[in-house]
Amino acid sequence: MPGKPAPIKKAPAKKAAAKAPEPAAKAPEPAPEPEPAPVEAPPAEAAPAEAAPAEAVPAEAPAEAAPAPEGEAAPAAPAEDTPAAEGSAPAEEPPKAPTPPPPAVPTSAPLDVGVEDVNDSSLTIKWTTPETIGDSGLNGYTVEYHKDGTSDWVVAQELTSANRCCIKNLTAGDLLHVRVVAVNAGGRSEPGTLAGPVPIREVADRPRIRVPRALRSRYVKQVGAQINLVFPFIGKPKPAVSWLKDGQPLDTKRVNIRNSDKDSILFIRSAQREDSGVYEMTVKVDSFEDKASLTLQIVELPGPPASMKLVDSWGFNAALEWTPPKDSGNTEITGYTIQKADRKTGEWFTVLENYHRLTATVSDLIMGNSYCFRVFAQNQVGTSESCAVTKEVATIQKTGIVYKPPEYQERDYSEAPKFTTPLSDRAATVGYTTKLLCSVRGCPKPKIEWLKNQMVIGNDPKFRQISNQGICSLEIRKPCSFDGGVYTCRAKNAQGEATVSCKLEVKQV
Repeated sequence: MPGKPAPIKKAPAKKAAAKAPEPAAKAPEPAPEPEPAPVEAPPAEAAPAEAAPAEAVPAEAPAEAAPAPEGEAAPAAPAEDTPAAEGSAPAEEPPKAPTPPPPAVPTSAPLDVGVEDVNDSSLTIKWTTPETIGDSGLNGYTVEYHKDGTSDWVVAQELTSANRCCIKNLTAGDLLHVRVVAVNAGGRSEPGTLAGPVPIREVADRPRIRVPRALRSRYVKQVGAQINLVFPFIGKPKPAVSWLKDGQPLDTKRVNIRNSDKDSILFIRSAQREDSGVYEMTVKVDSFEDKASLTLQIVELPGPPASMKLVDSWGFNAALEWTPPKDSGNTEITGYTIQKADRKTGEWFTVLENYHRLTATVSDLIMGNSYCFRVFAQNQVGTSESCAVTKEVATIQKTGIVYKPPEYQERDYSEAPKFTTPLSDRAATVGYTTKLLCSVRGCPKPKIEWLKNQMVIGNDPKFRQISNQGICSLEIRKPCSFDGGVYTCRAKNAQGEATVSCKLEVKQV
């Protein structure tokens, strides 16, 4: 029975391509017979189509290659002749062309083009950097001008990096139109021009407004007040004066303006709320100007709080709540005034004044009475004329009160006797009465005994014993030499006892 043919191992295309040139350098060997492919061969998808010829390359290469003579190396087979090399290396794609940069865009127009100085032969203008410059940067500015009556623009300065330019060698009396153009890689921008033509002449005094100190901050007046404000200014020749309110022309029916060579007067006969705003005064001499502003605020009493309600009542208290007034009087609310009224009398009494919160608790109400409450709003002008009143009534209910006296724990004042003033040694003269004194305290009142040389004196008529308010005394009547010795006072009670002694010396005259 014929044996089963061994399966043929397929080499990778890269290995086949690498081994293909080796037989050319060696002696030719007989080509092995090709073995039949096994029945269980893998499907065509397992290997690429170009890798199939790679199996036959080792067998055919020795037959095609001629033996190389000694001393010479056999020429290596080119890599492109091998089918495996063609299948393993994909063709490189050509590099893509770089994306061209976006075209440069011109900048926006220069801002705030104005006159800095002018005389009879030159004109100096200034401006600020354009709002939008772009990625290409800014190369500089070009300044151009032309005289009034002509249309040809003359370049005064080309590609300057400064934000000002002085145009020289001008003729006095000419009217000059000036424009500034920003230049970058994208070209010229829109021009920034002066508001009007500039006359070339010497200005004696530039216009300037001298605002009084009292008008430099907010100026507050009440409704109905008369307003008469003076704004001095200087300038030569005589400046042209103009006024605006909130950027708009003044209403001549409400506001009167009186101008002279040295000042401008703003006059309002009776101020109203609608007169509040920012007033701007401008003085102008040719192309020079100066501005000053005044913030006018017309105020009045506020309106009442929008609403007020009784939130709760308990014990002797009532909780209230209200909302701010809809009309604050054109100024801020500085506080509230809360009042209460007993329904029996109907008289109102102020409970809280200059109160800043929107909730309050009213205390110390009388039991059995009913109360109404109201609130007024306050601002810098005063207290509102009307108020908000609670619709509900706070009734303080009567409750039975049972007096329970406080219980105090009695204090124990018991104290053992203690001498606060001791006896002092004494010297007496025969025949002259003398006294021994000491003081003692204790609770209960201690019993006092006197002793002489440790012997109780008792009721001896020669001695008189007195004890009053803690002061203990022993009077010795007409002592003799035998009455000298050591005297002791002893105090006793239930808490204990105490003694104090002294020495008495009786001298003979």
